[in-house]
Formats: sequence, C-alpha cells, structure tokens
Amino acid sequence: MTEKKAAKEGLIEFYSSYRELFDFFCNNTTIHGTIRLACSPHNRMKTAFWVVLFIVTFGLLYWQFALLFGQYFSYPVSINMNVNSDKLLFPAVTVCTLNPYRYMAVMDDLEELDRLTEQTLHELYGYNSSRLRSENASRRGRRSVISQLYPLEWLDPKQLEGNRVKRAAVSETELPMGRKDWNIGFKLCNDTGEDCFYQTYSSGVDAIREWYRFHYINILARIPTSSGMELNEETYEKFIFACRFNDNACSEGNYTHSHDPLYGNCYTFNENRTGNSEPWASSMPGISNGLTMVLRTEQKDYLPLLSTTTGARVMVHGRDKPPFPDDAGFNIQPGLETSISMSKETIDRLGGKYSDCTADGSDIDVPNLFNSTYTQQVCVRSCFQAAMVKRCGCAYFFDPLPPGQEFCDYQKQANWGHCYYKLENEFASDELGCFGKCRKPCKLTEYHLSAGYARWPSDASSKWVFYMLSQQNNFNVTASGRNGVAKLNIYFSDVTYKSTVESPTIDMVVLLSLLGSQWSLWFGSSVLSVVEMGELMFDLVAITIILYLHRRQKKKMEAVEEASVAPTPTLPRWQTHDNPDFPSEEEEPSHHFRVVADITPPPAYDSLELHTMEECENSSSSSKRSSLRSNLSAQSQAPSASENA
Repeated sequence: MTEKKAAKEGLIEFYSSYRELFDFFCNNTTIHGTIRLACSPHNRMKTAFWVVLFIVTFGLLYWQFALLFGQYFSYPVSINMNVNSDKLLFPAVTVCTLNPYRYMAVMDDLEELDRLTEQTLHELYGYNSSRLRSENASRRGRRSVISQLYPLEWLDPKQLEGNRVKRAAVSETELPMGRKDWNIGFKLCNDTGEDCFYQTYSSGVDAIREWYRFHYINILARIPTSSGMELNEETYEKFIFACRFNDNACSEGNYTHSHDPLYGNCYTFNENRTGNSEPWASSMPGISNGLTMVLRTEQKDYLPLLSTTTGARVMVHGRDKPPFPDDAGFNIQPGLETSISMSKETIDRLGGKYSDCTADGSDIDVPNLFNSTYTQQVCVRSCFQAAMVKRCGCAYFFDPLPPGQEFCDYQKQANWGHCYYKLENEFASDELGCFGKCRKPCKLTEYHLSAGYARWPSDASSKWVFYMLSQQNNFNVTASGRNGVAKLNIYFSDVTYKSTVESPTIDMVVLLSLLGSQWSLWFGSSVLSVVEMGELMFDLVAITIILYLHRRQKKKMEAVEEASVAPTPTLPRWQTHDNPDFPSEEEEPSHHFRVVADITPPPAYDSLELHTMEECENSSSSSKRSSLRSNLSAQSQAPSASENA
C-alpha cells in the first residue's frame, strides 16, 4: 500500500536537472526540428549540426522580428484613393471688382496721394498728365509731408551693396529707364536713425506701385474701425448685373459683402454663415447646374495708380474658409465668357504619430485672428500679425486687427515701415518660424479648376445683349462697350469626386499576422509553440533558482557538520543472565570498563582471484557478515572465560 502511494505522481513535480528539462522539451514540443536535438544522443555530429541550425534559425527569426517592429514604430501610412459619386455641395465663390474704391472719409488724403504720385512720375520719368498740369498752379507752393518723409529717388546699385533688404519683384512690365544700371526706391530708418536701408526695385512700375501702396496703407489706417461710417462704395446691382444658380436667381441671403484694400468690393456667394439659406448643391454636372454671373468691369472713380489690371478677381474656396484673393484668386478678362469647371477632392490624413497635421488648430500656439475654421493660410497670416504687433508695436492693415491694438500709421508710429519690411523679409525666409508652427489640417477639401474662354457677347448678339443691359442695369454701351462687361460660369465637370484617405500600413492586427507568418516560416509552429517557449524560459529560471538554493543549503550543512564535535561511541551491551541477584551492567561502577576485542583473521592472499563487480559485491557482503558473526561469538565467549577464571 505504501509503495502504491509513493508511486503516484505528486501535485507539483519539477525537473531534477537541465538535461531532464531539455530532453522533455525536445521530445514533446510542437516546434519543428527540436526533436532532432534529443533523438541522436549517440551521434554528436548530428546533434551539433541541429544545435547550430536551430540557433541560426532562431537568430534569423528574431532579426525579422526586429525589422517588423522597426517598421511598426516608424508609423508608415498607406494612401487609399477612392472615387465617390454623390450630390456635391457647391463651394463658396468670391468675386471682387479688382479695383480698390475711394473712401469718402479719406478722400482728400487719397487725392493728395494721387497728385504726389503723378508729380513723382514727372520728376523721375518726365511723365505729364492733364491733371498734373491743371493743378500745378494752385498747389505750387505746397509740399506734402509724404514727400518729405519717404521720397522716391534714383539709387546707384554700387552704393547699395549691404544696405538694402532683398525683395522679389512683382511680375510687371518694366518701364524703359534712361539709367539702366540704376534702381529706384525709398529710404527707411528706425527710430534712432542708426539703422537705415533702401527698399529698392529694378522695375519702375513695381517701385511706383509699392511706394503708393505703402502710403495707401497709412491712409486707410486712419479710418475709424468702430464709427460705423458709411463708405462711398458701389452697390451689388452696379457690379453684378445678373446672377443665377441652378437656373434660380440669386437673392440677398446668398451673398455677403466685404472690402479688400487691394481688390475693392468683394461679394462671397454660398458662404457658411449664421442665418444663411440652405447651402447650394449640384446633383448634375454642367453650366446650367452651376453659378452664372454677368459682371460690370468698368473702371470709373477707382485708383489707377494702385490697380493696373481691368476685369474681376474670382476665388473658389470652402464655405467655412475666408477668401484670400491675393493668394489663390484668378482674374477674368472683360469682353469674354469665362467658364470654370471644377473637380472636388477630399484629403483625410492620419494625425498623432502618423503625420504632422492638426485636427482643428487648437494644439497650435498661434491665435486665430480670422472668424473662420482653421486653415494653414489663416494660421500663417495670424502668426505674421502677432509678430508685427510684438516687434513693431502696431498691426498690419491687410490682416485682422488683434484686440486692443491699432493699425500702423506713420503719423503715430513714424518708422513702422522700417520694422515692417525687415519683418516681411524674415517672414519670406521663414526666420519667424510661422511655416513650421502652422501645420497642415488633417481634413482638407480642394477644388481643382480648369478654365475656358470665349468672346462674349458675339458680334451677332452684341446689339440686343447690350440693349438689354442698358435697359435693366443702366449700362452705358457707348462709354464702355465690350470692355465694360464679362460673363462668368462656375460648375462641376463631374458629380464624382476623388477622396484620398490615409490608413496605417501596419496596425496591431497586421503586425501580429506578420509575426505569426515569420514564426511559421522559420519554425512551422503556432501561438501555442510560443507559449511553450515561454514555459521553457520559466522552467529554466525556476530550475536555476532551485539548484542555486539547494547548493547553498548543502554548503551550509557541510559547514555545520565540520564545526560540530564528533559524538562518543557507545559500546554494545549483552545481557547474559536474568538472575536478579547478579549485578546488572547499569549497576556497575562508572570506573569499570569492559573491553571487547574485534579479532579479524588476516586475509588469505593466496586465494585472491579476479571476479566481476557483482561477485566482488557479494564477497564483500559475505565477508562483512562473517566478520560480524566472529565479533558476536567473541563477545559471547568473553564472559564465560571470565567466569572460569
């Protein structure tokens, strides 16, 4: 019964050696090739070969694992391009007159600037205008403050080396110059007058326009921002003769009015604003399902020295984005019908660790000065305005005014121009870091445009078209003719649109699949085999700890045995009689000793022979038994001998 209990397997048993653990693993694991490590214990060459092969394969496996984890933590993305067909929301369309209008509040200052500019043209190029000749007599003795502060003059390029801010010239037709090697510009200095430079241009047209624009900004800055003063500007009907979308006439709820300092009055259609009508949508492509407008392109009472182009400025943008005509607009020519076909594309980027984009701009340390959603252009302009206020102490007029600030005017900030042009040069070279701060949005909608042109109205239909315009819109055909009107068509070329979506190339599911594929390739096993490897590692650690503790305990026991004293040997006592009168051994005095001699006869050397191990063991055991019997017989004879004596 006891033997059966001992033969039963215990609840927790462990391996007694590394060899036993290794043999058990190699014989029972599901990993291919490991059994070859234990099935050839008598062939060391095969065992060594399979050990080397197993180690090399294991190394290659984890090398592939390292490559996969490296790709995973580099966060690559895949671009999926889809073509969708759906009812398309129409974008916002902004149309500007392409000419800044004259404000009544600063009319006298603008007229003075025009007179001074014509006088500068006469002094530099000998240009004479009828207006200049008629006004010279009445204003001969008057000198303008503008001409005293920032005179426009000829400059020798050799004297300007290292004393100017380089600036890319605007593409304009260059005026013929008598001094071909000379530039034209104006001088700008800081408040102390120690740091000065010349803002120079090689083109006379560029120089006149920039000089006029600089003074024009200062004049506009004097207009009160909260006075509610009415501006002498044209009405909607004077600029847009006709407007239709999906063959329905446009209403006042379809557009908003704004004013651009360089492009004049602007009207934005289909803008996303509170209380606006339903957004426009196109379910079919073509001109009849888009926006059609007839625009007036006359240039009367405008600023010819600031605007040198006739026609209209058009920009297509998102409904919740502000228009930037100077950045993304295009011009349409008078006397032509311009047809703009659009194709829509949406981009959906992955944020976070996959790309450097922002969801709504809330994580960017640049305040949004525009009343709109985040765009990269909105952020860049806001960043420049913030740098302008911080360094120059005033705000640039072409961008929104920050709270509690005022626009730059050299009547208040005499030398703000020096600060502005230097800051603009740093902005263009990205020394301000605005382009790095302003990240691209994760979700973006773009409209790709293509244009077609045709003569409008045609010679055959011009008479009745102009007659209808003169009757309905008071259009002066005699004064303007074909150059006074233009037609614009904006429509979708197709109801399908392309969407570009980023997705992770290697997510967690794909990573596990690739790891499993590599494991199966090199070892032909599964997830359970990985568990077996984990179990092997655990067993190796456990058996190492157990063997270490066992060895440590053994050393302690050996040290204790060596340090302890050996016990006194106890001699065997034999009871010879049961007579109570005879004194027993316990009653003997402590000074009596009984010596027992163990007499063992010498071995018979002549009888030594070679025997097997078993015979040796048997003979050894028999000799021990015989020796024990002789000892016992000698001890029994000793008391009898003493009695006889």
